[in-house]
Amino acid sequence: MKKVFLMLIALIGCTLPSMAQKFALIDMEYVLQNVPSYEIANEQINQLSQQWQAEVEVIVKQANEMYKEYQTNMVFLTDEQKKKKEQEITAKEKEAAELRNKYFGPEGDLFKFRQQIMGPIQENVYNAVKSVCEERGYQCIFDRASSVDIIFASPKIDISDEVLAKLGYSK
Repeated sequence: MKKVFLMLIALIGCTLPSMAQKFALIDMEYVLQNVPSYEIANEQINQLSQQWQAEVEVIVKQANEMYKEYQTNMVFLTDEQKKKKEQEITAKEKEAAELRNKYFGPEGDLFKFRQQIMGPIQENVYNAVKSVCEERGYQCIFDRASSVDIIFASPKIDISDEVLAKLGYSK
């Protein structure tokens, strides 16, 4: 009985180290910078954002000009004309705010466009990370780019280049 118990303890002692968890790191900024379709999509998003921002700024400028004109001519206007001008200015400011919200709001066109254009790229990267994780037996993969808690990590556990190779972009 004593021998069986000692053998059981020895067997458990040998298998415990093999159950250690394996971790890896990935630098998502590095990976995404080396995916050409990500850079192209990012440029499209920036161009569209600048175009929409210019549209909003034109309306804001019109509202500001209307207000300055109102300020200079206010002494010559009747109360009824003042109310009408104030309503026009308020309507123009509201138009600018609505357009800004339509383009840049939390559920705005820019958000939707970014999801539409970046979603497939992020999905491909995720699948490549998952594939490398399953092939190498990692239980957890940390993103070095987004984690401020990682002070130092051995380059041996960085799988960024493996993920790029899995995506077809060897370094």
